Amino acid sequence: METILIGANIFLAIILIILVLLQRSEGGALGLGISQDNFASTRSVGNFLTKLTGVVATLFIISSVSLVVLSRGDLQKTRSVIEQIEEEKDSDKPKIPDS
Repeated sequence: METILIGANIFLAIILIILVLLQRSEGGALGLGISQDNFASTRSVGNFLTKLTGVVATLFIISSVSLVVLSRGDLQKTRSVIEQIEEEKDSDKPKIPDS
């Protein structure tokens, strides 16, 4: 399941990058500024790309959060190096008997 989500996440990331770069650059943004004069209506294409970018970004976020939720079950409890050293020091000390 995680493998499928990782593949989908990578695919969505690539599509999202392409969609952002295809959008018309306004005010020196990072878009490629591809001329959209050959389309029937530049405004409708811009609105379509904007909506499609929003949908793909939402799917990307959902898949990323799903990956985090699925991978939380695989986590193991860890201790810091300082805690391990303190436990080793405590085990080396002689203990006073209780009686």
